[in-house]
Amino acid sequence: MATNTTLWLRGTLLAGFFSLGALAAQAQAAEPETGGPTPPTTTPPNPTPVPLDGGASLLLAGGVAYGLKRLRARRAR
Repeated sequence: MATNTTLWLRGTLLAGFFSLGALAAQAQAAEPETGGPTPPTTTPPNPTPVPLDGGASLLLAGGVAYGLKRLRARRAR
């Protein structure tokens, strides 16, 4: 069972952790006049094609192989 001192110490450390996280988040805020890159307002006329076929087929084959392995292990019991 935790004592009151232990609970107080944990609460204080947790509050300090969240306070430091809030300070770090404020430090990352960018101001509009910094001159950083701005996102495009319209979509490009020819978006870059993404090859989904190669990765998707590998994931599907891996899923089938894993499923077969699990079925064989279940039947071996």
